Amino acid sequence: MSHTAHIPSHRKPRRSASKLAVRAGVAGGVLSTLAMAGTASASPAAEPVTETLEMPVLNVDLASEVSSAVTTAAENTRAAAVEGELQAEEESARSGAATEAKQAKEAAEKKAKQEADRKAEAERATRNAERSALKTASAASSSAGQGVGTVTAPSTGSAAAIINFARAQVGKAYVMGATGPSAYDCSGLVQAAYRQAGISLPRTSQSQSSYGTSVSLSALQPGDILYWGSKGSAYHVAIYVGGGKFVGAQNPSTGIVERNLSYDRPTGAVRVL
Repeated sequence: MSHTAHIPSHRKPRRSASKLAVRAGVAGGVLSTLAMAGTASASPAAEPVTETLEMPVLNVDLASEVSSAVTTAAENTRAAAVEGELQAEEESARSGAATEAKQAKEAAEKKAKQEADRKAEAERATRNAERSALKTASAASSSAGQGVGTVTAPSTGSAAAIINFARAQVGKAYVMGATGPSAYDCSGLVQAAYRQAGISLPRTSQSQSSYGTSVSLSALQPGDILYWGSKGSAYHVAIYVGGGKFVGAQNPSTGIVERNLSYDRPTGAVRVL
């Protein structure tokens, strides 16, 4: 066993750095004060000075307070930065939304204008088509007066009676099998009109289309019988009234009407008078 094993250590316990710093500061302050007092006592004319020094009270927790203040300042700075970023993002979002709304409005206005232009163009096309149809109808009517359906004889005597009766029935109803006086079918109207001239015709359109003498559509006279289909087996008949027109009981939807030959061009014609 060592001879010094039971000898207690004479080393003093190590002091903390903060306490040493505090004591060093106090010692320095005391030494400075003593030096000033010594200088004053060395002066021959100076009077004895009695001075009470108040030593500052040092707080050993100053470092923690400073650290806390620094931390708080850092947190405040970071919070301000975050708030600034949020405001910037909100402003950017508002700006982006406004831009999108403007673009959407411009797109909607452009689409509406295109639709309006399309409708206007369609209306112009429709009007042009209607004008073209009117010109075509007018030309057909004019050609009918000079070619097909040319009136080669005045509508006098028996023909006039037939035509006047037929025109007087315009507007009445079409009824299959009817022979008047309030409604007719096609052959019933022709038969009733010829009865005004004292002529008795067969009842059906097939028989009427083969009655009399065949004539060309380019040499029609008022009172001629027009037929549609083959001669002797026609499915429709009407009366030529001159001026390129005919009167006939067309169908249940139109009734008895007066139309241009171009409305429904007949197949042939026969002359009974």
